[in-house]
Amino acid sequence: MSRRVVVTGMGALSPLGSDWATAKAQLLAKRNGVRPMPEWDAVDGLQTRLGAAVEGFSRPAHYSRKKVRTMGRVALLATRATELALADAGLSDSSILGDGRAGIAYGSTSGSPPAIEQYARQITVNRTLSGVTAAQYIQFMSHTVAANLAQFFGVRGRLIPTCSACTSSSQGIGYAYEAIKYGGQDVMIAGGAEELHLLCAAVFDIMYATSTRNSEPETSPRPFDRARDGLVVGEGAGTLILESLDHARARAAPIVAELVGWATNCDGLHVVNPSVDGMQAVMRAALADAQLDPARVAFVNAHGTATEVGDVAESRATYAVFQRPVPISSLKSYMGHTLGACGALEAWLGINMAREGWQAPNLNLDEVDPACAPLDYLTDVRELPVSYWMSNNFAFGGVNTSLIFGPPPV
Repeated sequence: MSRRVVVTGMGALSPLGSDWATAKAQLLAKRNGVRPMPEWDAVDGLQTRLGAAVEGFSRPAHYSRKKVRTMGRVALLATRATELALADAGLSDSSILGDGRAGIAYGSTSGSPPAIEQYARQITVNRTLSGVTAAQYIQFMSHTVAANLAQFFGVRGRLIPTCSACTSSSQGIGYAYEAIKYGGQDVMIAGGAEELHLLCAAVFDIMYATSTRNSEPETSPRPFDRARDGLVVGEGAGTLILESLDHARARAAPIVAELVGWATNCDGLHVVNPSVDGMQAVMRAALADAQLDPARVAFVNAHGTATEVGDVAESRATYAVFQRPVPISSLKSYMGHTLGACGALEAWLGINMAREGWQAPNLNLDEVDPACAPLDYLTDVRELPVSYWMSNNFAFGGVNTSLIFGPPPV
């Protein structure tokens, strides 16, 4: 026997803003959050100078030093987004967080890069343990975000760290959905976070996958556009509070959406090159889980990173599944690629837009690459009453995810 899973709270920190009203204004104005990164100028050989940061964020004053000593920026972002989501769901002071019925499924690409940098420099370059603390390791360990969330909020249910690069938060949401659907938990804190750092940009730069429109930050990235030249790295955090429908109704919780289907798989073919077959398979599996015909999906939120091979493969896989020009756009054209946070941030924005009956267009899409499949690529804000919509994310290692959201149950 399975249970229905609903979203009862959301919180986010993004390059577009940290509340829906601010982010909505940016989307409607078709303004992105990309800016020049002059601090990267000193790195020899680095081609990109573009990033998308969460502006003005620092440790909230009400967070005690004891609580945050094991947190780098990535965990702080996640903690604040989760605090906002719990408040939105009416669970800030709920006893359920500590009684074992609530859990966490949350991820990031890695821990906090500055902590990695400092720890490694002291030991391998300076050859000393002086100044090295145990807290530094906690800040950069792979499951730092999930572990710190559990400690900060006193959560005692299951802990599922998801560290699968660009699918970290979508897997977090998906595994949280499964934990509730099959009776393991009543409530789950789900999502992901990422911290903008030179190390992240350098990884993609080495592979010639970053945008070099350094003097024109407003024109990049350009998903699906013929003139796209790569991705822009961003940061942020997004948290969804998931609950079983029965649990949410019993406490008269606000319900903003239903998560009706989910799937994840692995290509098993190549570490970095995308697979059309793998992408198709994960979308079909999510539709099967939701028991939905593809014709009932009104919109697709694309992974859409603005890389040459990625956009083409994704568009072809999407067309193969839907067999029609389904409406599609990529929110990475506004926020850059927020890596471990992208699935959760895109869910946050997507749920809010779906509730209001419109969708944001692809930013900077002047001419669709003719190699891309014939989909309905949004180029203007579209009034689009949405019942069910799909959100896809894909990651290095051939990891694929697909989430399907629907309206709140009547």
